[in-house]
Amino acid sequence: MKEITVVGEDKVGVIADISYILGKAHVNIESVVASTMEGKAIITLMLKDEKKAAELLKNNGYKVLESEIFVVKLRDEPGQLSDLSKELSTAGVNIASLYVVAKDKGVTIVALRVDKPLKAKKILLPHILAD
Repeated sequence: MKEITVVGEDKVGVIADISYILGKAHVNIESVVASTMEGKAIITLMLKDEKKAAELLKNNGYKVLESEIFVVKLRDEPGQLSDLSKELSTAGVNIASLYVVAKDKGVTIVALRVDKPLKAKKILLPHILAD
């Protein structure tokens, strides 16, 4: 699966503008994480049609970065994320970003981007929800 990260000016209405552009084109946002740094808005989106979204946003003046991610399913219990991240670490795989997408009925869905996707895929395979 892919995610896109939009980098723009940190100003009032950036998320409203991005969601308007995508909504008008019937592109549904599955997950969004937003933060600011040094006057920049950094908005990470997980979408079903990331290519269409990236093209739309680029055409509207946004800088868009595309990344491969893994979406994994874990039991919603203490230590599950620790066990998974330790296994990746032991294999020399660095987690570049990680966020919880959803939690429900004893299950947590986590999205993560890593520096060594091929190595990570072998470790994450039993947990991968979407590829």
